[in-house]
Amino acid sequence: MALPPVQIRKIIHVDMDAFFASVEQRDNPDLRGKPVGVGGSPSQRGVIAAASYEARQFGVHSAMPSRTAVQRCPHLVLVRPRFDVYRDVSEQIREIFFRYTDLVEPLSLDEAYLDVTENKRGMPSATLIAREIKESIQKETNLTASAGISINKFLAKTASGINKPDGLTLIPPEKAEAFIEKLAIEDFYGIGKVTAQKMHSYGIYSGADLKKLSEVELIKKFGKTGSYYFRIVRAIDDRPVEPNRIPKSIGAEESFAEDLADRYSMVAALEELAQTVERRLDKSGTGGRTVTLKVKYGDYQQVTRSKTLTESIKSAQDIMKVVQTLMTSTEIEQRNVRLLGVQVSSLDCDREEQDYVQLTIEFA
Repeated sequence: MALPPVQIRKIIHVDMDAFFASVEQRDNPDLRGKPVGVGGSPSQRGVIAAASYEARQFGVHSAMPSRTAVQRCPHLVLVRPRFDVYRDVSEQIREIFFRYTDLVEPLSLDEAYLDVTENKRGMPSATLIAREIKESIQKETNLTASAGISINKFLAKTASGINKPDGLTLIPPEKAEAFIEKLAIEDFYGIGKVTAQKMHSYGIYSGADLKKLSEVELIKKFGKTGSYYFRIVRAIDDRPVEPNRIPKSIGAEESFAEDLADRYSMVAALEELAQTVERRLDKSGTGGRTVTLKVKYGDYQQVTRSKTLTESIKSAQDIMKVVQTLMTSTEIEQRNVRLLGVQVSSLDCDREEQDYVQLTIEFA
């Protein structure tokens, strides 16, 4: 008896274009055509949460200190974020998604995966669905979005970033592996700067280079993540679109090209991480009661220290107060450090309007 054919999935990744900054330019005509940075004041050690495309031309990007952004673009217009407005617009966009499928997985306020393999409109073409969604977003919110369409989440997310802004990119199944083979290793979603540098040291610069290594070799070089690399470079990504994905924690970490050897540089790095966590908590509209400090020493020994509070916090200042307390129970002042991480858990995720946040790597 012949087995039924395997159904090819149709996954769309929709990513709003410079979302926070675009909302500000939409609502304030004086900002249109100008370099806009949404974030805090340089004098208060603020961080850029979003940058308009005009600002990006000067090298301004999200997660950059506002002081650095102003140095790169002296005529940058800094605007304080209005997260309540962004959440309202995000919900408006999400309602458009639900017209086509209930399988919607938000990653943050400005991006989501949709599984339209079987959809409410009975439309056979995911590309046509993505085009209709983009048109509806433009008509109903006066904002633009980019969409990627393919057979899995990895490819769909990669595709959405190819022709920004206002892009629409399809990676069909018959071209998936060839596309990945030509992809630069630093353009793989989930591969950060440190991992890319490590791959370069092994002579891996593209998907084709990565594909030459066996799964055993990749595991030896990159641990259990090696199995993921082995599969993804062959266009294998079985992760489902999860409509009810609720984060258990929100955090940020950084590996350093050179080990940190003094307390000042460690505190400075932790303060930046705390600001990143604050921004991600703001994007998700939540806070948390448990703060965790992660430390990896120069010899790769790793420790974590946590403290649970009686009340929820989300500001970088409050997070750092706890982190500095946790530092005293580590050997951070006696040993070099190659990685630091800050995480907030025990989140306030019981509100009906809970938004979701991408926990690993933000995708511009």
